[in-house]
Amino acid sequence: MTSWRDAVYIAVGLFIGVILHEYMHGRVADWRGDHTARNAGRLTLNPIPHIDPFGTVLLPLGLLLISRGSFAFGYAKPVPINPYFMKKKTDILLVSLAGPMTNFAVAFAIALIGLVVHLAGAATTSVTTSSIQVSELFSFFYFAAFINIWLGIFNLIPIPPLDGSHVLEYFLSSESRAYYERIAPFGFIIIFLFLWLAGPSLFNLLHPFLSLPGRIMGIPSMLL
Repeated sequence: MTSWRDAVYIAVGLFIGVILHEYMHGRVADWRGDHTARNAGRLTLNPIPHIDPFGTVLLPLGLLLISRGSFAFGYAKPVPINPYFMKKKTDILLVSLAGPMTNFAVAFAIALIGLVVHLAGAATTSVTTSSIQVSELFSFFYFAAFINIWLGIFNLIPIPPLDGSHVLEYFLSSESRAYYERIAPFGFIIIFLFLWLAGPSLFNLLHPFLSLPGRIMGIPSMLL
């Protein structure tokens, strides 16, 4: 992160990502027979019904302030889901994966737009022997794509209430699921401890995936 301008770009990309993330959970559930989200007025791209005051506003802003613009995470208000209304038992897997897969699709789409900007010659403002100055538009596309890749990967971590936990639960026995669900009330504490203790190592491990938007957009590998 080089400036608060980039932090704003991440915040905007995060806002778009979490709204679409929850919308697609509801959309896929509705497709598979569970109309709970539709009946609750959550099957809409209007961001207002999806905004969680803490998760969508205060948490991302707080993390940006604490990290001086270098890190952000957030979430929208979870859409209501009732798996008992779904057509098949496996449908809960589709619903759980819909959010992260949407974030990956959003990141890919934004990166392709960034590539077009690059090919159009509007990606850089100046080039010297020691640095490359990118345009504001190109920078926005990069950070918006980056945060959506991170959002998709992060939500696949199998810690409640992240989507990865619902995927894991599907493959557990009834007894194992009962034990696993006991950690749900402490999920957010576990998540923050996990990020605090393993965050740098996790970022290094995931670097090939997190740098994918930049590679698609044509950013030199030495800058990623």
